[in-house]
Amino acid sequence: MTYQSYPLDQPIPAQPPTPDAPPAEPVKATTEAEEDSGGVLDVLEKIGSVVVPAGVTLYALLYMGFKEMYSVFGITPEQAGMDQSVLFGRLLGTLLPLVLISASFIGLVIGLGWLLDLITRGWAGRVFQAVRKRPWIVAVMAAIWAGLSYLGFLYYVYTASGEHLGGGEVVFAILLGFLAYVVPFRLLRRRSIGRAGMKVLIGAFTGVGLGYLLIIQMVFGAVQVQETGQANALLDSLGFQDQWARLQDSSGKTLYDGRWMMLLGEFEGGYAFYDCDKLMTFRKFSESTILIDIQLDPDREKGFTCGTLADKDKKTG
Repeated sequence: MTYQSYPLDQPIPAQPPTPDAPPAEPVKATTEAEEDSGGVLDVLEKIGSVVVPAGVTLYALLYMGFKEMYSVFGITPEQAGMDQSVLFGRLLGTLLPLVLISASFIGLVIGLGWLLDLITRGWAGRVFQAVRKRPWIVAVMAAIWAGLSYLGFLYYVYTASGEHLGGGEVVFAILLGFLAYVVPFRLLRRRSIGRAGMKVLIGAFTGVGLGYLLIIQMVFGAVQVQETGQANALLDSLGFQDQWARLQDSSGKTLYDGRWMMLLGEFEGGYAFYDCDKLMTFRKFSESTILIDIQLDPDREKGFTCGTLADKDKKTG
């Protein structure tokens, strides 16, 4: 091996890399997007991909709930003055509390998971990541969740027919979801776009299950109003009008012996009223009807029930 000397004022030329030395890898700068890919933004993206389709399906099913609720009083939502803008505003009053409850529940689960991972010195996190990387396990869990979403629909069907949901129906829903969705969900896990689609499907199934459960609760709430003259907290959150008034005609004459009538809504120049004493719904033109002594959410004495005059009419008849 020979050495060549260079003058002090002349730079030494770069030597070519030896054939045995591996090429130097370029240092890749870490960007903020890459740092956040597994952090808060990634979590928010995953939550949003489930919450948005759940909210859309829930919105569609809650309209069915309003139809079922007002059918208890023998009218349609349109006859109570509920157009699309009113319906949208009322449904927001339901979706926002659900979002708040869901966000607090998710935050609690994340906090408990972090605490468990801290207690186990990272063992819980490693187990979670190991399970997450196994597509069959994730597909089975997603399929079972989809099956459980069918319970809302089964509860709706059985309640409408006057029957009760039992343990056999729960097992049937889980098996149905497992057999119907485990293979499709496994196939969706092969690509990133398929995994995103599975999240959308899970969100839609969740919205359907919650929607049917809310429909039944809305009908039960309407029946409670019909029997007791008082709305529950769910109907209040939906913007149901628990508004009562006495009626007069255009000349100022008191109608219906001054009894309180529940105002269900107004549509095309006509009021829809519910007579709690006679358990009947009727409509009157707004031009010939004056509302006096209007009250919202009136207090009822303990044990109050509607139908006092209807029971008297039955006895005298």
